[in-house]
Amino acid sequence: MNKSRPSQQKRQRERQRQERQKEKLVKRAEVAAQKATNPGRAGDVDPDLAGIQAGPQPLQDWQTDEAEAEAETEAE
Repeated sequence: MNKSRPSQQKRQRERQRQERQKEKLVKRAEVAAQKATNPGRAGDVDPDLAGIQAGPQPLQDWQTDEAEAEAETEAE
């Protein structure tokens, strides 16, 4: 008598799994369509790295202020 219950549960789990797979496919299609219409980067250049050149970088303003302050304290 208990045999019918597990098979019903199994069918229900299988339906839920299939629904999740369909939702994932729809979501993937939406993301692919969005990427096709709106590329994230123009010209394959990362905007965070756009102005950086190879080699040592110049000191930032906050770094030069500290270096000047340390040089003044050492000179005294």
